Amino acid sequence: MRICLVTPEPGHPLLAAATALLEAAGHRVESLDPGAVDEAPTDPADVYLLKSRTPRALDLARELERRGAPVLNSAAATALCQDRTEMAELALRGGLPFAGTRTYDSLANWAAGAQLGASPLVVKSRHSRRHDLVARVDDGVRLRELADAWPQEPVVVQEFAPNSGWDHKLWAIGDRVFAALRRSELAPEGRGPTRPLALAELPPGWEDVVRRTGEVFALDVYGVDLIDTGDGIPLIVDVNAFPGIRGQAGAPEALAALALRRAAR
Repeated sequence: MRICLVTPEPGHPLLAAATALLEAAGHRVESLDPGAVDEAPTDPADVYLLKSRTPRALDLARELERRGAPVLNSAAATALCQDRTEMAELALRGGLPFAGTRTYDSLANWAAGAQLGASPLVVKSRHSRRHDLVARVDDGVRLRELADAWPQEPVVVQEFAPNSGWDHKLWAIGDRVFAALRRSELAPEGRGPTRPLALAELPPGWEDVVRRTGEVFALDVYGVDLIDTGDGIPLIVDVNAFPGIRGQAGAPEALAALALRRAAR
C-alpha cells in the first residue's frame, strides 16, 4: 500500500512511529507538504492522512477527494473543527454535552456592550489555530485587557463551568480510545503537565461520549477535551481533528492499522 502523510512535519512522533511500522511491513509511506506544492499529485496514493489543518492543506485535501482518493480525516470534517461556532451547533444538534456557545463578530464590539454577571465567562477565538485566544474573564478589567489586545478577533463566549482545573484529554484513532489528564490553561496556575490516565479511571459512559463525537463529526482520528462538572457529568469544551496524541502506548499501531483498513476499501 502507498500511504501519504499530508503535513509539513512527517517527523512528528505519532506519524514517525506509524511510518516505521508501515514500512517494516513492506508498505510505502510518503509525505506531502501542502505549503510546498501547487496542485494535487496526479498519481494518487491509496490513502492520505490529513495531519495539517491550514487553508492550503484543506484545499489540497478537497482536490484529492474530488479525484476519488480517501482522506483521513475528510477536508469537510477537518474544516468544521476549525470553526468553534459550527462545532458547537453540530455538537448540540447531535445531542452531545457541549458547552453553550454565543458568537460575536469582534471582541471589541461585544466588550463595548457586554453585561458581565457573577459567573466567569470563557472567551475563545472563533477560528481555532495555533496561539489563538482562549481566556477566562472574571471582570470588566480583564475583558477590557483582552479587547485591547484582540479588538478585531471574532470570538465565541461560553459560561465557565466549575471543575477541578484538569482537562480530560481523550483521543480516538478508529475504534481505539486513549486518555490523559492535563491541567487546564484556564486554571489559576496555567496549563500544566499531562498525566497518564487509564480508561478504567474514566467516569462511566465517557468512552461512549468520545465515540459518539466521532460519529457526529464524521471523524476517524480526533481529540475530545472534556471536563468533569461534578459527579462524573461530562462537558465537551473542544473537538480537534487529527491531534498529536503524544506518548500514548498503542497509538502508532492504531494509526497504522486504520490507514491500511481505509486504503484497502
